[in-house]
Formats: sequence, structure tokens, C-alpha cells
Amino acid sequence: MLRRAVFAVLVSSLSFAAMAEDPATPTALKGGKVISVDDASTLSKAKSATFVDTRSPLNFGKGHIPAAVSAAYKEKSDKVENFNAAEDSFDFAKIPADKSAAIVFYSDGPTGWKSYKAAVLAIKEGYKNVSYFRGGYTDWTAKNLPSER
Repeated sequence: MLRRAVFAVLVSSLSFAAMAEDPATPTALKGGKVISVDDASTLSKAKSATFVDTRSPLNFGKGHIPAAVSAAYKEKSDKVENFNAAEDSFDFAKIPADKSAAIVFYSDGPTGWKSYKAAVLAIKEGYKNVSYFRGGYTDWTAKNLPSER
């Protein structure tokens, strides 16, 4: 009897953990490109793109890619490719007004929907040189690349 109770609690805990985990973001970006950590590092070193950190100001303050701009994406929509952008908000005033400027959006990593969604919205707003750094800050720190606080 005790074994069954322990098993039930374990299964229930695993089910809850699986539900709590966000789904992975898409691996393609229509109208933009998905870049790797090596691509992001090259762009950062060359200072040839504006990096936009879409995480919360709290997470940005814990560490971010050097010279990144904090522009938190406020997300209420579902974490799906065809999300309803009307449910979310993003402040375009924090990114370059030049729609041909190179912009890299990132957040935590492959389950970081905020950066994917911000990149999609930027493309819809007419930005022409949009990159989505899917691996995000997780991949950046895993490679021991420089960070700022």
C-alpha cells in the first residue's frame, strides 16, 4: 500500500514537472534568421548588431550580453508559433528606429518564447535584418563568453 502511494506521488510529481516546462521555440524564423552562439559571438565582437534582451529587467540585471539593450517582452499569449500578438506588449522605442539595422533578439534559451515573439513582431513592423539567437543567454554563458551586469 505504501509503495503504491509513493509511486502515485512520484508519477504525479513528474507529470506536474513536465507540464511546467515550456515547449521549445521554433527552429526557423520567417523573414529573419536563427543564429547560433558562434554567430552571436561574432556579431557581438564586431559590434555589428544591436542585441536586444527580452527577459525581465531582473534577469537582465543578473547578467547579459555586453552592450545589450533591455527591452522586456510582456507575454500573455500562448507559447505557440502562431501566437496572438494582441495579447502581448513590446516597446519598440527601445530598439533602433532604423528598420534596416541588424538586430539580434535573445532571451534565456530554446524555451525562451519572448525573444522569438519579439523577433516575429519586429519583422511584422518592417524590420529587414532580424536575427533570433535561439540558444540565448544559456548558450552564451555555457561557452563562457563575456557578460555584463
